[in-house]
Amino acid sequence: MSTVRPLRPVWADVAPGTAAAPAGTAVQPTLDDVGTPLSDVTFVVVDLETTGGTPADCAITEIGAVKVRGGQVLGEFQTLVDPGGPVPPYIQVLTGITTSMLVGAPRIETVLPSFLEFAGDAVLVAHNAPFDVGFLKAAAARTGHPWPGNRVLDTVRLARRAVTRDEAPNHKLSTLAALFHATVTPNHRALSDARATVDVLHALLGRLGPLGVTHLEDLATATDPVPADVRRKRTLADGLPDAPGVYLFRGPNDEVLYVGTSTTSLRQRVRSYFTSAEKRRRMTEMVRIAHRVDPVVCATPLEARVRELRLIAEHSPRYNRRSRFPERMPWVRLTSEPYPRLSVVREVREEDGAAYIGPFGSTAAAQLALDALHESFPVRQCTRRLPLVAPAGATACVLAELGRCGAPCLGRQGPDAYREVVDRVRTAMTGDPAGVVAAHAERIAWLVGQERFEEAATVRDRLAAFLRGAARAQRVAPVARCPELVAARRTDDGGWELVLVRHGRLAGTARTDRLTDPRPVVAALQASGEHVAAPPAPSGAAHPEETDLLLAWLEQPGVRLVEVAGGWAMPVRSAVAVGDAVAAVGDAARQARGTDASPLVSDTLERPHLALVAPAPGTA
Repeated sequence: MSTVRPLRPVWADVAPGTAAAPAGTAVQPTLDDVGTPLSDVTFVVVDLETTGGTPADCAITEIGAVKVRGGQVLGEFQTLVDPGGPVPPYIQVLTGITTSMLVGAPRIETVLPSFLEFAGDAVLVAHNAPFDVGFLKAAAARTGHPWPGNRVLDTVRLARRAVTRDEAPNHKLSTLAALFHATVTPNHRALSDARATVDVLHALLGRLGPLGVTHLEDLATATDPVPADVRRKRTLADGLPDAPGVYLFRGPNDEVLYVGTSTTSLRQRVRSYFTSAEKRRRMTEMVRIAHRVDPVVCATPLEARVRELRLIAEHSPRYNRRSRFPERMPWVRLTSEPYPRLSVVREVREEDGAAYIGPFGSTAAAQLALDALHESFPVRQCTRRLPLVAPAGATACVLAELGRCGAPCLGRQGPDAYREVVDRVRTAMTGDPAGVVAAHAERIAWLVGQERFEEAATVRDRLAAFLRGAARAQRVAPVARCPELVAARRTDDGGWELVLVRHGRLAGTARTDRLTDPRPVVAALQASGEHVAAPPAPSGAAHPEETDLLLAWLEQPGVRLVEVAGGWAMPVRSAVAVGDAVAAVGDAARQARGTDASPLVSDTLERPHLALVAPAPGTA
């Protein structure tokens, strides 16, 4: 099926013996009348061998070409070319063309006119056409022959549109020839490579046909990654500042379509959406309906990232995939009832005795962390609220019969004994996770010993989810409790980047040059900074991703704490101390899983987790 184009009415040419259209009647031409069908186009597929990679100081050693039309070979052209000097040894190894083979071969001055006559006005095709056509144009310029200006088609660019990374790891000629089962195997000789390129060309055109590439005119845009309507929108970047900040693409009715950030130049970042650097289909779709870009200049790159998060949360743009609803991020809570239990919740509340870990990116991740705690400690899993004194006639669940719950619902486990279990759960959630790590390490070691690697991987994922949630809460809680924190970092020009954080939220930022005393700026920042109310611990007063950004900035080398109100500390033996190590173990295990190397899987899954039961003193 052909692409749809606007067609203007034309008068039909009436052949003798046929009925003519009434005068003044417009006739819709057929699709074949729109342009030249690819079946009628003559292609000359060319390949060169050279003495190096640049035409400025290298020369052609061989030309091979195949002329085709409608899938039929019309002719072939092949000749060695005397480059006027020796062939480098590595080129001889690559192509098999030696210096002695070229003795007596014609020079390019003789070969080029013959090739241009063979090509005529056909479309020149080459795999990585800029290389081959570049050498031919340079040879024409040196020998005084005018370049005829043939259309040029690059099969590499065609392949980038028609062949996905799932099908082929790259777009080399040898890879594509194998993918399409070419009749000739490329071997770095000009004619063989040209023949292989013919098969690749036909296969690519066959794939692009259903996409509307059926005529010669379609090839003009088939390899252009930037549609014309998108390219015309590049004027939206005109006038944007060359500074860090946030940009908002707006569509009809001033709807915010997309929010992005640039840590260096807003103008350059927005311009990239109208070039081949932008390959996301959703972004191309967004640009097509956008009619304005609003910039928000920021003092520092950190402020730009934070404002981006806040604007995404405020406007919920349909083309942003990042978390837009922080209030929906789940937590794992240890309740504050007489016999506490664990649950997944969406809100952190001020409760005496309650403990939280998270927030998690999904409910599934929160459930994995909850399962890790249930597997490590015999805490009750029933959902009803239990009184201190068990009522008469109460019945126990299956877990009590299996010995995985003390059955406080029956009075078998009193408040004091149950409190000991709850204290261990709270310690694992808010401080040292050794109890959870030890239980899971033991389980993983046993499963690996039984060669049950898939189950071991599931246990590993459960442990990793718990450690990520606990580490996040343990990192966020201290800064969320901190009423005010001022930090500074040297900039590349010798000045200072100043940051004011209140309860885990960016309350202000400023920048000074190297000639300005930063202390008055710090005082002004504190006086004019945003007022932030204390949130319920361990949640911060900002989007969780904003607090993560601030913590990542604060933990950079070279950041100095100027003032800290109320203290900022974290347990030494915490989930943060082991979370990164377990994550690294998980990555290695994923690579090993599915292979036949059982000892590798065993070592990866077992030993590091056992070592994490007791983190080294002094780690943070």
